[in-house]
Amino acid sequence: MTARLLIILSIVIMAAPAFAGRILSDQDSRLPKLTTSTISLGSAKAPWGWMDFCDRHQSECNNTATKSEPITLTPNNWLMIEKVNSDVNSLIREADDLETYGVEERWDYPTSGSGDCEDFALLKRKKLTDLGFPTQTLLMTVVTDENGMGHAILTIQTNRGDFVLDNRTNHIFDWRGTGYSFVKRQSVENPNIWVRIGVPNAPALTATGQY
Repeated sequence: MTARLLIILSIVIMAAPAFAGRILSDQDSRLPKLTTSTISLGSAKAPWGWMDFCDRHQSECNNTATKSEPITLTPNNWLMIEKVNSDVNSLIREADDLETYGVEERWDYPTSGSGDCEDFALLKRKKLTDLGFPTQTLLMTVVTDENGMGHAILTIQTNRGDFVLDNRTNHIFDWRGTGYSFVKRQSVENPNIWVRIGVPNAPALTATGQY
């Protein structure tokens, strides 16, 4: 082996850690900033709309899985999450339950092409599950918005914190950046068990009002 080749190999070996670090840095730049995770403050009553949904879609609500670790985000699966959020938001027309179903409150898949906030969230949950994301990390969530109105979103738990898929925006915010007051969400152990989050004394709401 010539002296010149030895010098070239030495340069390559010394440069390898810096090159690897640059790759990791480029990957991190395509991911959302680190945030925190929502914390359970105790049990909560499951929304009537969810229980009614489960009566009609029992296979969607069977508790056959155990708690899953948060999703490890990569540039590829983050793009998948963003695409599902924007695709559903553009595909479905927002309409209240009276217009869509003829009743005041119903959670369902918006097969007619229209639906309200819960229907958007349910469809995103299904599409992400079909793509291989663990259902236990895709949590139906009830919040109150800036006007004090009930609203439903999908919370996704990741190794970088909790993020929100919302029919009101194609941007995926971390849960602290939505401007919403978080009320309750599904438990990571069982989709039919709901837990309180956010302010301990927050009112119990459905996505459309108090009960």
